Amino acid sequence: MFNLVIFGGPGSGKGTQSDLLIEEYGLFHISTGEVLRDQINRGTELGKIADSFISGGNLIPDDLMVSILGKVLDENTDKIANGVIFDGFPRTIEQAKALTTLLADRNMKLNVVIGLEVNDEELTARLIKRGKDSGRSDDNEETIKKRLQVYHNQTSPLRDFYVNEGLYAKIEGCGTIEEIFANIKSAVASAKK
Repeated sequence: MFNLVIFGGPGSGKGTQSDLLIEEYGLFHISTGEVLRDQINRGTELGKIADSFISGGNLIPDDLMVSILGKVLDENTDKIANGVIFDGFPRTIEQAKALTTLLADRNMKLNVVIGLEVNDEELTARLIKRGKDSGRSDDNEETIKKRLQVYHNQTSPLRDFYVNEGLYAKIEGCGTIEEIFANIKSAVASAKK
């Protein structure tokens, strides 16, 4: 079993590279946004609690998010045999510590954190293009600037945390999709040793 976190700013290519990782290694993808929408749509008890925070414009507390992720892991034991990609979690050092505990409670561990590093100018250009191509209203210059600021404030400490843990694999996020994925595969191979 091989578990990883895919990490990077908005527009860094996490979704694209996650799809390739799933195809290459047969990993189970856990996107916190998708998980929350699923729990809310199914009307689960955790989904109702999560919805009360979201509809009030509040962030989901860490302990609730960890409970939801634990439930997803427990409900999908047959699908996680090869491992899991965590996308969108953790976002803080406290969440990173909670993830370590969550995995340890299931005799699992985190093997590598794939950090897609792309400069802000490139991220902004990608997001503006995505907004034009897809019509996403949140991909405009003002919103992008705020999202990048939040990303840097939240994730800089988390990046350093994983560097200190010896789990962070820095991946240059500029280049062709194939070049970037080749670098990710090298990082995965190193982490598997």
